[in-house]
Amino acid sequence: MATESVTDRWRRVSDEIAEASQAVGRDPDDITTVVVTKFHPAPLVRELEAAGVRHVGESRHQEASAKYAELTDLDLTWHFVGQLQSNKARAVADYCSVIHSLDRSSVVAKLATLEHSIDGFIEINLTGDPGRGGVSPDDLGALTEQILSTPTITLRGVMAVAPQGEPPVDAFARVRQLHNTVLALAPSATGLSIGMSGDYREAIAAGATHLRIGTAITGKRPAAT
Repeated sequence: MATESVTDRWRRVSDEIAEASQAVGRDPDDITTVVVTKFHPAPLVRELEAAGVRHVGESRHQEASAKYAELTDLDLTWHFVGQLQSNKARAVADYCSVIHSLDRSSVVAKLATLEHSIDGFIEINLTGDPGRGGVSPDDLGALTEQILSTPTITLRGVMAVAPQGEPPVDAFARVRQLHNTVLALAPSATGLSIGMSGDYREAIAAGATHLRIGTAITGKRPAAT
């Protein structure tokens, strides 16, 4: 059997997303697939764009900014999906129009100084480990209010990663409950950025509006450099 190309994988996963959506009565067009290309070279991103990908995600600023600089001719929306350091927030917003990892006051404060606006998702920490990315559920309301008072950020919704060892169905149910805290303050922030390569079907059933899919489409990541 021939090895699947990245274009083949993109088409296959897109078909699976459509099937999973239709199985729960959802329109696949209501779901944005962000292809996470961390550690993969610019030519692979170019191949994905030629295959029809319009949203790509990165999680390391140095790598992402260099890759973006090689690909400015492409029709792509760039998403930042990794933990964001406050001292790099403005630089990331120069090329990423969507940040999925707003998780603390210092990052929001840096983004408040932008001369343009960006879209943002609040990342929620579901693990209880303060060393992991994401705002704690207890601080979710306060961070939401800070973002709502920041004109340079349009709050689109929440983002979360299902913790290892917890069934995705259970994790996503918790996200839905926590999302209600945000919706009570920001009714238009309806986005749910949940679901990765191993659990996007469960995420679709839970109401995901954005999927962040890497290896299922890009293949095994090269070693970090």
